[in-house]
Amino acid sequence: MINFSTTKMTSKGQVVIPEETRRRLGMRPGTQFMIVESTDALIFKVIQPPAMEDFDKLLTETRRQARKAGMKKTNIREAIKSVRVENKKQ
Repeated sequence: MINFSTTKMTSKGQVVIPEETRRRLGMRPGTQFMIVESTDALIFKVIQPPAMEDFDKLLTETRRQARKAGMKKTNIREAIKSVRVENKKQ
């Protein structure tokens, strides 16, 4: 089901999301969004952290792919060290 409502932007660039929409989507203060813009449209997508079960699946798949690629823990430590060195240079 698609619902429509209207709102307007303040002089500070703030947009009020109608209360009914916030309630329906379970939005609370601090809810984060991704904003996708098109020629004449904005899409606000609520960012939701994955459920622990989904996170566990992602972690398992990541480890499987790393083993398949031949990566070892030392490779990861070296990559982290390299990035930290590069960040200090900036």
